[in-house]
Amino acid sequence: MNTATTAPAAPPLPEDLAAVLKRMRMPYLRAAAPEVLATARSQRWDPTEVLRVLLAEEARGRDEATRAARRKAAGLPAGKTFDSWRETNSSIPVPTQSALATLEWVGRAENLAISGPSGTGKTHFVEALAHQVIDAGMRVSWFTLESLTAAIGRAAVDGSIGKTIARITRAELIVVDDIGMLPSGQAAAEAFYRLVDATYERRSLTVTSNIHPAGFDTIMPKTLATAAVDRLLHHAHVIITEGTSLRLTDATAGRGVVPLN
Repeated sequence: MNTATTAPAAPPLPEDLAAVLKRMRMPYLRAAAPEVLATARSQRWDPTEVLRVLLAEEARGRDEATRAARRKAAGLPAGKTFDSWRETNSSIPVPTQSALATLEWVGRAENLAISGPSGTGKTHFVEALAHQVIDAGMRVSWFTLESLTAAIGRAAVDGSIGKTIARITRAELIVVDDIGMLPSGQAAAEAFYRLVDATYERRSLTVTSNIHPAGFDTIMPKTLATAAVDRLLHHAHVIITEGTSLRLTDATAGRGVVPLN
């Protein structure tokens, strides 16, 4: 015979109180209130403790919703975080990884430039940092050079370049990933320069590339590339990755797929 008992459900809030909380747009407090109030009655909580717990639930829910919205708005590519990052497999020194993960450089509006061969963890590491920036209550804007060029190109058509740049630079961290993977022309160079100039000493800009930034003039018109790189590197942490492709290593070891039965 099963003697286990199920705790009775907490009584719902009175309809008028639920309506007031809905009108005040406090959905997380409203959802938590029945159980919290039932616990408060049974344990004889002080009224201030009840208020504290209910408001904490509302704040927690809003913070989670904000982070989710910012993650979606950021346009991050693959959902890769430090949970799946193997720091000892990276050629980036572990102390450097740890220092960057503090995000103090973002607070100082410093830049980060990571260059190296394909597959050496550049994008994974930067995306993990971007998730951490969002978790810290800040915003991220993520682009490839191609998507940045397209965004600025659309803005040029309707005369909204200034507004578009202002929207992008509301984020505390802006990322331009995989520069140099595809040929870049005048439009790409102009878009990149506009972004670098707008973020200079105001926001943190991170770039990843298979080419060192000093060589960007080999893939972009020289005048714009030189001006952009001068501003980009003035307050930048420059990191060079090396070694064989981590993706190829995973594939060779059979870690890139679910094993077949």
